[in-house]
Amino acid sequence: MLDFGIVLVYFVVIFAIAIAGRRKESGSAEDYFLSSRQLRWPSIALSTIATNIQGYQFLGMMGSAYLYGLAQANLEINAVQGLLLAAFVFVPLFLQHKITTVTEFINLKLGRRVGLFYSLANLGLFSTITLGAALFWGAYAADRVFGEQLAFLHSDRMLRIGILIVILGGFSAIYTYLGGLSAVVKTDVVQFFVLVTGGIAVLYVAVNALGGWSELYAQTADKMHLHLPAEHKTLPWTHLFGLFFLNINYWCANQTVIQRSLAAKNLREAQTGLLVGGMLKYGMAVIIIIPGIALYGILGNDLAEPDMAFPYLVTTYIPVGVKGVILCGLFASLMSTVDSTFNSIATLWSVDIYSGYLHKKANDLQKIQAGRKAILCSFFTALLMGWILLYLKFENPSAAFTHTLNELRYYINCGIVVLICTAVLLTIPNKKRVLWAFLLTLPLNLILQYSFPEMNYFVRAFWVIFSGLVFAISGDIKSLQAPKQLFVAHSVKEAWRGFALGISLVILHILFH
Repeated sequence: MLDFGIVLVYFVVIFAIAIAGRRKESGSAEDYFLSSRQLRWPSIALSTIATNIQGYQFLGMMGSAYLYGLAQANLEINAVQGLLLAAFVFVPLFLQHKITTVTEFINLKLGRRVGLFYSLANLGLFSTITLGAALFWGAYAADRVFGEQLAFLHSDRMLRIGILIVILGGFSAIYTYLGGLSAVVKTDVVQFFVLVTGGIAVLYVAVNALGGWSELYAQTADKMHLHLPAEHKTLPWTHLFGLFFLNINYWCANQTVIQRSLAAKNLREAQTGLLVGGMLKYGMAVIIIIPGIALYGILGNDLAEPDMAFPYLVTTYIPVGVKGVILCGLFASLMSTVDSTFNSIATLWSVDIYSGYLHKKANDLQKIQAGRKAILCSFFTALLMGWILLYLKFENPSAAFTHTLNELRYYINCGIVVLICTAVLLTIPNKKRVLWAFLLTLPLNLILQYSFPEMNYFVRAFWVIFSGLVFAISGDIKSLQAPKQLFVAHSVKEAWRGFALGISLVILHILFH
């Protein structure tokens, strides 16, 4: 009961903070969607990383680390590539044009027709896989750790998780609906510290149960490599090429993530926030990956379901009372992603579709109301997708489910990378050619998957994006931007900080090769 009391208090506190951050009904659309463009770097850094960390990191990535070791950390630490590109290439352009959505930038560079495809693709992705996956992982994790206590919801485990998906999604949707980005950022800052506290507790008990940090190399030396052989089925070292492009999509063109930078007070605040976020990603990699490796050292291959790594550590080693904190951390990772995605869906729908096509003379109140309706609609599509993913997980419980979800996302993400890179790289792009490049990425992905079923999905994504970019840029080589024109720093200090962060990533790859 103590653990449930802690969780209940957590939910009350989060809701109170969200309501306190609620904007007045008479507030402007910019106030609701971008917090009046007054965010400072601490809020940008903490909210961005809190949004990024989901239940699937604690369950899916920790489970994958149990199977594949430190190589799974590439998906965390190489986020630094995307954050650096966002800080010094993409965000300066976005702030220069004072856009509210990335689609507005696409409209400026590639035309409204391409922008419409871009916006619809993101709306479709966010309202299904992104939201559905976040809700699924949160509910699945809660049931794994507190299945006996939650049995009052339903005796059948699958139905119980389905009910939890509804409860968690509804709670996040309500305070996002009421408060907009300001409420989301305020709750994200609190949730960041909650999820980090829970993560550190799990890290401590896992390493302690193994026998200490020195035992990581003594007992799991074969798991302590960032780069696996090229023939590895899931995480070959060649996956880094595809990951580079996909990080551009996530950190530079994902409305859910980039919206904090768009709401920055100025370029300095945005760049500092993103660089601090890059350093935080290193810490998150330790919290998420090391416990999975430590558990392998403890159990060997005895864990039949890898995604049980996190629940096993919590139920076996965490004492009563602390379990409540851990569960709060899981819920924090879930809700910080879900509320940010709801807010981004509201922004994309209201700005790009509603006021862009359906009601061009809409006032601020009408835009906010349209955004809120989008939150309600996406809540139901998220529930449907969450239930579908729940069924898929139960169909194949022995797989590292995080990679299944990644592959689903990348069917759409590949085309998005082609669009955003072309918009930035070319001064005068061929709009029709770029649109075709975007549309052809999906069939090309399917053709490669059918023709080369053994090809790693990251590697396949690389070839799809590379081919799309070559097609989009061919004939317009003279329009390519000079590298010096692409890089923009607020000051020399920010430039050197970015350089140091980039060098640190290179050093990590050398040390843990």
